[in-house]
Formats: sequence, structure tokens, C-alpha cells
Amino acid sequence: METNNEFGQTEIVGHNMIDQQENNGHAGLANSHVGMPLPTQMMSESLVLILWRSRWIVLLTTVAVLAAALIYVTKVTPVYTSTSRIYVEQSGPKIFAETQEGVMTQSKNYLYTQAELLKSTPILTAVLDTAGIQQMQTFSEVDNHISYLKKTLNATVGKKDDIISISYDSPYPNEAAQLVNTVIDSYITYHATQKRSTSSEILKILRADKTKRDKELSETLKKLLDFQNDNPDIVLEDSRGNILIEQLQRWSTLLTEAKLKTIERNSAYESTKEMVSDPVKLQQFIEAQRARGMYIPQDSEKAKIKSRLDELQDRLAGSLRQMTPGHPVVIAIESDISRSKAQIANLDDEFSQAQLAVSKQESLAAKETEDQIAKYYEDQRKQAVALNQQINKYTLLQSDWEQTKKDCDILNDRMKELSVTEDVGALNISILEYARPADKPSKPEKAKYMAMALVMGLMLGGGLGLLRDFMDQTLHSAEDISAVLSMPVLGVVPSMSRRESVTDRGRKTYLDSKSNWAEAYRTIRTAVFFGAPKDEAKTILVTSPMPADGKTTLASNMAIAMAQAGQRVLILDADFRKPMQHRIFKLNHENRGLSSVLAGAARLEDAIHQTEVKGLDLLACGPEVPNPAEILNSDTFAKLLERLSNKYDRIVIDSPPVMPVTDAQILAAICDITLLVLRAEKSTRRNCLQAKHGLLSVGAHVLGVVVNDVPKKGHYGYYGSYGYYYGDDRKKKKTGDRRPDGVVKDSALDAKAID
Repeated sequence: METNNEFGQTEIVGHNMIDQQENNGHAGLANSHVGMPLPTQMMSESLVLILWRSRWIVLLTTVAVLAAALIYVTKVTPVYTSTSRIYVEQSGPKIFAETQEGVMTQSKNYLYTQAELLKSTPILTAVLDTAGIQQMQTFSEVDNHISYLKKTLNATVGKKDDIISISYDSPYPNEAAQLVNTVIDSYITYHATQKRSTSSEILKILRADKTKRDKELSETLKKLLDFQNDNPDIVLEDSRGNILIEQLQRWSTLLTEAKLKTIERNSAYESTKEMVSDPVKLQQFIEAQRARGMYIPQDSEKAKIKSRLDELQDRLAGSLRQMTPGHPVVIAIESDISRSKAQIANLDDEFSQAQLAVSKQESLAAKETEDQIAKYYEDQRKQAVALNQQINKYTLLQSDWEQTKKDCDILNDRMKELSVTEDVGALNISILEYARPADKPSKPEKAKYMAMALVMGLMLGGGLGLLRDFMDQTLHSAEDISAVLSMPVLGVVPSMSRRESVTDRGRKTYLDSKSNWAEAYRTIRTAVFFGAPKDEAKTILVTSPMPADGKTTLASNMAIAMAQAGQRVLILDADFRKPMQHRIFKLNHENRGLSSVLAGAARLEDAIHQTEVKGLDLLACGPEVPNPAEILNSDTFAKLLERLSNKYDRIVIDSPPVMPVTDAQILAAICDITLLVLRAEKSTRRNCLQAKHGLLSVGAHVLGVVVNDVPKKGHYGYYGSYGYYYGDDRKKKKTGDRRPDGVVKDSALDAKAID
């Protein structure tokens, strides 16, 4: 079909083709930025996009945190760490030949005990008593030096070796090294003193018994010599052949061994008794028994209590970081710790008492055996005396002397061994590495702090960006709109200059048909044509959630675009609250209009005005009425709308916004389709959702959403390419030329797009 426009140009309309495509009811568009997005496109409003919109917040927050970290690591006092490493080998004094020396370095409990011993009060007291220690700058602001040292001194046992590392942190590197070395010296001195004390106690017992045996030896020798002087003629050459004499000698040997065993048992009993009274020696005795493989029934129960004690101490440390020492929770944990320590002490005491009882029983048994052998020995001796009193008396004296001499020799050998052990006991601790002043500070670790600050800055900035996006209800992109409203975006309209008048903006498609704006409105027109069949989309309501969203401008420009496509279009201004269409098309609406027709004050034909756009008529709102909602909800208006639908191909209705008044909902209920206009960077999620639900609640058919006033750098789709097709021609035009042009090309292009 060909028609002549007002400029005498031939206009190719393609009207029949449009009707055919509309009746087919196409629901999709060829434009990539129009229509319902794919699922993956719906998710394109992703975390990255949100963070990109808040990139300055993320950047400034990261820079601020990095700056704070830099100031901290620059201003904080550097701390130096000095470390010494020692190897500890535990051994106990050897009392008699069968008592083996026990090496305990494989016992983890023993090593942890030594690590705690390094931080104990006796050793730290000795450290503080060392000249010059308490005058150090490290203790300049400390009241309780021992408590402070216990907290700051570190003693750890190696995980893969038996090495104990002692370290100390201080702002003064020389003092840190001196403190660590002094602690090691005090520990070695304490260890040596304790070991010598144990050996000295056993040596004291043996010396007392040696004195007694020496006295007996002297008396026996005197008796033997006196007997020889009184009986010089006694011949004892055949004594070895005498059976009684041989038996007597054997009993004498047995008696010597029994007495020696009695001495050993008594010494062991006395040593055990001394160890039971001293907690440190008791712990060493228990570790020695465990190292020799002795089964200790209390071990499993003690291990459980120790594990419970460790957990309580960890809980106490955690609670003290959050609570005061007087808090009920802290007091309860300290009470549990005290009970656990008391249970451990009771178990050790039970074991020691059991060992003491066993040692005592062994001593009594040895004494009983000695008495029995002595009885047999005495009987044998009496028999020998009865046979030959003189010979037997001499033999008896000689046997007593030899027995006493053997006892004295054995005691003398053991005392020499203990004296040697006492002198070399301190060599069981080896210093593998002395503490030296550190060249570089160990804290703060600048690289670590800056890396943590970078991560924290990015996380904090990202969190603030997400919070800002969460609190910002504005819809920022077409994908965001589709995801929130579950509606397709039919098109986007670029921003127009605020310096342009309402009349120019409302007729942009007519005055500047080759512009990006005109192309955007034609895209929306095409979306409407293809979005619903023609018979089901004759009355088109244009509304928005809030005022100033651009619905009036969209209604007029879309109607112009539809008229340019060869359809008969009527713009019906139903916005009685703030009518604008008469201003766009420069008409006086107060004489007659929609309200006049509904009131019967004017004929419909007289109220409809032809515009300068061919095929486009306007029915202005008319004089102001007091009850717009009641008029629009009347049967008269419904019949009028039906009458107009029979006359025009499309009726574009400009209505008030949805949120402030109910007019839009009334109109949406009787119109075929509804277009919801949103304003970029202004419309909010809540208003849009409320508007959508308000329209759907009255049964409106919302075809889709149009985004208005889109900035060039927005996220609503790309529209700059529209100018590519007409860029050369537009450069030749002056800005002030408002004459419509390109009608033939516009219609032809639209027809080709439909094909």
C-alpha cells in the first residue's frame, strides 16, 4: 500500500504485512536487548557487577585499611626474639650393682614436665636474684616480675625431637638474650642441686652403716688376735677337710649375702621414703619406674585427668580474654582445675604409698631371711664348737672377721660410685644453642600485616558495597528489572536534555526521526506489535509507579511511531490529575475533551483533535473534574472506549501513576495491554513491585517494562548503534531544524524489520 504524506513524498507502509504478523501473535523480538532474558542473563546482575558499581567504596576502604596497617607497623614498638635450645637427659643414681641407670629422654611427659619446670617459681626466683636482671628496661613498668616472666617466657618441646626450646620476646634484644641464658643457667644449677641432694641422702645412709660395720670389723679382728695369742699351738691345717667347717663356711657365705640384701632393701626403703616426702623427687621416681617398664595402674586414669586439665586450662585462657578473673564462669573453671590437680596428686600419692609399702615389705622379708640363715648358721657353729671348741672358736672368729670385712668392702665400693655420680650429675643437660641478640625484629611481621590488611580491606570494602547495594532499592540494569519484576524489558529510551521543552521531548520521534530516541521508540512500537496480536492489543495503557517517570513522553512518542507505521492511532489523555498531552501537541484542553464527552457537554467528534502527525489524533482530558476515579470507573467511559476501539487501530492511553491514585488500576482493568514505564536510576524495587502487584490484582495484562531516561554509561542496554545508520545525515542537519524527515526511509526500514 502506498500513501502520500504531507510533504508530497511516497510512503511505503507495509500495513498488510504488519497486520499479518500481529495476528500470528509473536511474543519475541530480534533485538538482543529486548524481551525476556535467558536464565543466565537474569543472573548477570552478579556479585561482580555489584562490586563494580561500588568499586570506589572498595578501593577507598582498601586504601584506608592499608594505610592504617602501614601506620601501625611503622609506629608499633618492634619486638625481638632470642631462643636457646637444650637437650635434657634424665638419670637416677645407681645404689647397687643390679640397679640400672634409667635414661628418660624418650618420655614425652618428662620433657613437658621439664618445660614447665623451666617456668617454675624456684627457677624464675633464682633468675631475678641474678645481679642486674631486675634493673633491666624490660621490667621497668612491671610490678610482679615472676608473674610477668611466667607469661612472657616460652618453653616448648619439639614435635619431632626431644629438644626443648626456650625463647623470650622483648623490645630490647640484648636483654632478651641475657634473660634466656640466665634461665638456662638457673635451670642447670637447680637440676644439679636436686640430683646431688638425692645422691647425698643415699650416701648418708650407706656411710652410717659403714661406720657400724667398721666398728664390728675392729672388734672381730681384736678377738681373733687375742685368741691366737692365747692359743699359739693350735694347728688348723686340716680344717679344710672338716665337713662341719666347710658347712659353716657355706652358711657364712649365705649369711653374708642375706645381710647384704637386707642392707640393700633397707637403703631402698629409706630412699623411697625420702622421695615420697618431696614432690619433685616423687615425680622423678614415678618417671623412672615407668621408663623401666613397670606397669602403673593409675597411668590411664591420670592421663584422662591430665587431658581434662589441659582442656580446662585452655578454656580458662579463652574465658580470661573475654571475662574478668572474678566472673562466675572463670571461678568455676579454676575450681575444676584445682580438683583435677588434686586428683593427680592423690593418684601420685597412692602410687608412692603403694611403692613404699612394697619396699617396706621387701625390707622385712630380707630381714626375716637373714634371721633364718643366721639361725642355721648359729646351729652349725655350735656343732663345730662342740666338736672342737678351740678350732671352732678360732674358725668362728675368722669367719666373723671375713664376713665383716666383705660387708665393709662392698659398702666402700658403693660409696665411691655414688660420690662419682654426685660429681658428674650436672652433665645430663646439654646446651645445644645459646641465646643471642636478634638482628631483626620478629614482630610485627610487616609483609604478613600488610597482606592481612589488603584482604581485610577488600572484604570490608566488598561488604560495604554489598550493604550499599542492599540498602539501595534503585534498579540499575535491564537484567535487574527483569529479575525483580519477572517481566521483559520492551525497550530503553536514552536520556534527553533537560533544556528541551515538554513539547519537543513529547514529539521527538516526529521532530528528529533519525535520532537514537526515535529509534528507541520505534523499537518499543515493534515490541508492542509483536508482543500481542492486533485484536488483543488495541487499547494500550501507559503508566508508571511514580510521577515524573516519563510515561507521558513515552505515550506521545510511541503513538507517533505507530502512526508513522500507517496505523490509525488515538492518544487518550486520561490523566485528570496532571494532564500533559495537550501541551505536547499545543492544544487548548479546557474547551472540550474527555471529561466534556463523558459529562455530555460535547460531542466525541468535536473533542477529538487531529495532530500534525498523519494518522494520529488526540483526545485531551478536558476541563478539570472533582472525581476522576469515579468517571473512569463508569459504564459511560467503558462504552466510550469500546466505541473508539472500533474507530482506531490503536488507542494509547496516558494515565496517572499507579502508586499515588487508583486511576491507573481502573484503566488497566479495561485495557487490552499495559506498559509500565520506569525511570533509570530513580525507580526503586519496592515501588515497582507494588505497582506490578497493584496492576495484576485488577487483572491487568502487563506486556512489559520500558526503561526511560537511560544514561549513556548505564547498564540498560546499548543504544548508541542507532546513530550509526543515520550519523552522516545527522551531521549535515542543524540543531535548530525541527522539520520531520526520513519518513519514507523510516517506514521502509520498519517494514523490512517486520519481514
